[in-house]
Amino acid sequence: MSEQRRRGRMPAVSDADIRRVARSLLVEQGLEAITLRAIARELGITAPALYRYYESRDQLVAAVRTDVCADLATDLAAAVDGLPDDAGVRFFAVCRGFRAWSLAHSREFTLVFASPSAAGFGSAMQQFGEPVGRLFLEAAGRLLTDYDIVTPPVELIPAELRDDLIAFQTDLLRVLAESGQKFPAEKLDLGVSYVMIQFWARLYGHVTLEVFGNYPIPIGNPDVLFDATLTDIGRGIGLTVG
Repeated sequence: MSEQRRRGRMPAVSDADIRRVARSLLVEQGLEAITLRAIARELGITAPALYRYYESRDQLVAAVRTDVCADLATDLAAAVDGLPDDAGVRFFAVCRGFRAWSLAHSREFTLVFASPSAAGFGSAMQQFGEPVGRLFLEAAGRLLTDYDIVTPPVELIPAELRDDLIAFQTDLLRVLAESGQKFPAEKLDLGVSYVMIQFWARLYGHVTLEVFGNYPIPIGNPDVLFDATLTDIGRGIGLTVG
């Protein structure tokens, strides 16, 4: 034991150190590996010392989750950097960027998108005010502004879903108003809401199957399958995927 430890002194640590170690534990071992005891051991301090920064493990996990979301948003923004100023091209580039990030960061994907009970949060896409949600909404807003999206007539939308879609519209419009994003609110009818929910379900479902290796059959070229899925989704709303 060092002289410093014998005298009861703990190494100086910062919030950034704690989050860095917690993120490393997540990436290397998974969400369950993030414990105050494990982090304290890595930093050479006692677990109670961490309570100066975080009241609980859940609060720390929430902070790590925030960091992951910010990094993902940065990656998605980079995915459209330098692309033509075409709303369709940029929207589908964001979709491809989301898949690429998810495959490269499977445990962080699990925390943010597949652990609804983690720290009391739902999926990042349920938090429209977060960086990831805002970026997708911005891309979708450009798409609605620049293209005539094909949507189903209201009478073809199952009546049992309409109350949920109206609640989704209300929440979405509130977030858009608070964020100041340019989004054609007049186009956000039930048909658009229905298409948005279905689009995300298909994109998220496909990526989740791929991240967790749950394709029903072996796929030799998953890039082709993903692009085919995007093409099919785009065709359904009247877009050609670039």
